[in-house]
Amino acid sequence: MLGRYLLFYASISIQVETMILNKQYRCIHSASCQCTKGHLSEEAIYIVFDRLNWNPKLIATLSCVCKWFDDLAKRVLWKQFCHTRAPKMMNDLQSGGSHNVDGNWRALGKLLIYCSGCQRGGLFNNIQIPGHFVHKTRFSRTSGKSFLLPQCRTDELYVSDPCEHLNQGDDGDVGFFRGVFKAFAMSKVRKVLIKRMAEFHPTEVCPYCKAKMWNMLQAKMIPQSASVRLGAYEDCIEYYVCLNGHMLGICTLLPLSDSEETSEVE
Repeated sequence: MLGRYLLFYASISIQVETMILNKQYRCIHSASCQCTKGHLSEEAIYIVFDRLNWNPKLIATLSCVCKWFDDLAKRVLWKQFCHTRAPKMMNDLQSGGSHNVDGNWRALGKLLIYCSGCQRGGLFNNIQIPGHFVHKTRFSRTSGKSFLLPQCRTDELYVSDPCEHLNQGDDGDVGFFRGVFKAFAMSKVRKVLIKRMAEFHPTEVCPYCKAKMWNMLQAKMIPQSASVRLGAYEDCIEYYVCLNGHMLGICTLLPLSDSEETSEVE
């Protein structure tokens, strides 16, 4: 499928005067790699994926071909995907020169579209819910304030609406949420975590960037306003923040009241 798309859109580029395929890039993977005869230019691949609307599954597939394609995806394709999917959020994360996400575009792209779930015995103990892609998620900077202690609310945090997993047995209705800090290295949250000598999780790492993670519950940094924002039980919220400022959390959702339930239309 990916090969047909590449061939099709490469043929279109012949009619575009600005598209000049006079430069070939040699693969840096190994002598045995099938790409040793060279690649289309970065400009050609950019045009192809622009026509494909920066399809994340195709970007991930291309990244598996060899190191050259993986490097191109990290530097260019995932960056364009993020800016296409959430332009205002990306512009804010990079504004003021205080936050640099270059090199972490793939992690940020995955965070935008992937609910990591959890494995039994992992971050969230005995809950077993597989990770999955989500079609659309709303991230809110306003909601992010609800997850910060009062003394840390000058920090900027984008948090998603909870991804609901209903009827999980004794665990009830479970919601996963995720987020990202702006300029986490200079944030008050990070300073408080260090001041309190918060410990990293001994085995698990961030599912988006593989960095070590702080448990905000153990650090006593989850305010009551978080449960109100999520519509969850106050004592059933837990979330982690990694060294790169990615957030991953879980909550047990409150049941809908009679006024909130949706009736069937006859």
